[in-house]
Amino acid sequence: MQTPKKIAITGSGLVGSLLAIYLKKRGHQVDVYDRRQDIRTMNFSGRSINLAMSKRGWKALEIIGMDKPIREIATPMDKRAIHVPGKPAYFQYYGKEGEAIYSISRGILNKKMIDLAETEGVNFIFNSKVWDVSLPEAIIYTGDNEKEEWTPHPYDLVFGADGAFSRIRHKMQRRSLFNYSQHFLDTGYKELSIPANKDGSHKLNKNSLHIWPRGNFMLIALPNLDGSFTCTLFMPYEGVNSFKNLDSEPKVEKFFSKHFEDVKDDIPYLIRDFFKNPTSSLVTIKCFPWIYEDKVALIGDAAHAIVPFYGQGMNAGFEDITILNDLMEQHADDWQTIFSEYQQARKPNADAIAELSYRNFMEMSSKTADERFLLRKKIEKHFSEKYPGKWIPLYSRVTFSENSYAEALQVGDFQKKIMDEVMQIDNIEETWNSEKVENLILTKLSNEQD
Repeated sequence: MQTPKKIAITGSGLVGSLLAIYLKKRGHQVDVYDRRQDIRTMNFSGRSINLAMSKRGWKALEIIGMDKPIREIATPMDKRAIHVPGKPAYFQYYGKEGEAIYSISRGILNKKMIDLAETEGVNFIFNSKVWDVSLPEAIIYTGDNEKEEWTPHPYDLVFGADGAFSRIRHKMQRRSLFNYSQHFLDTGYKELSIPANKDGSHKLNKNSLHIWPRGNFMLIALPNLDGSFTCTLFMPYEGVNSFKNLDSEPKVEKFFSKHFEDVKDDIPYLIRDFFKNPTSSLVTIKCFPWIYEDKVALIGDAAHAIVPFYGQGMNAGFEDITILNDLMEQHADDWQTIFSEYQQARKPNADAIAELSYRNFMEMSSKTADERFLLRKKIEKHFSEKYPGKWIPLYSRVTFSENSYAEALQVGDFQKKIMDEVMQIDNIEETWNSEKVENLILTKLSNEQD
């Protein structure tokens, strides 16, 4: 237990809710502010990408004994199901037998996390817009609109967990020596859905993340417990195949008939959802520092928003909390040291997973359908199974490991150089599992160790 403090968190999303539970368990008074109404009282918006919970996320829940109720609303996915035109779907397994990522509806998980936080005694204040924060005094100001007089709320500490367009970070940006960048992809996304069969079963394999890779655009589908799938169409805003060009019902019908013929009939509300649901943007945000003295801190997307193509946005935010909790355990009431070490530990890893997530878009949208890429993955899997202590594939390092994202990026780049050389071997298609290939990889790894 620490000396109790009065703490405010802005944002009742996944990271804000979990952080509130951690702080409450350490004896603090915790108020969570959110400009939205309580999401438990409304339907979740049509701009969601299902979450993929992996090892880092489960660890954060296990520490406080909350993994069991979350597993009840999660569906394991042990593989990708790749759908290419004119061929049967084929599978790419993610890791070793028994390893899986878990599909969870963002809305259902968020509602569950708020329920769990309230059970712990966290106070949620909805429909409360935070317009400003006094960084030196840790005072937040709320009001109905920007022009009226605001109400001050003094705290000992303030955490900004209010997402990619954080109001807390916005105030920090206005101070000198604060570095900030944002990069929008020219690709947006739109949510669609595949309903369950009449008997409640899934229309597609329920333990797979389904991908329809089509080059510069793709469709994905993640399973839900009720037999449905949450689908996401990723596509450029402009160009031949783009959201801009799909501006009428006939064009959408023709586009899906041409590019997604095998699944089009499984999306019965395609036209309705396509024009009702918004086209949302994808952004990477980097900033530093994440702390103002020992009073105000950024966490989750407010500090490091990333694109969703590695499924690590929530997992990275939850890992922020795990690291912060470790530091609270070590340094007790020394919040200056806690915050300083927190941002120093997390910043390199946040940058690394941002880079990895950006790169993985190309793998999912085009390489998963490429024969050379599939052979490359086959060779890696074969070698890692034979020499598990010498080679862990990049995806496994990120998803099924607790080692740092920064290390995964560094080692992944080194392994990529080796595999680039392996793929240049004559007749690699026939000799992929030969001693020649094996010895080349072992030699390269040995040289690196020397």
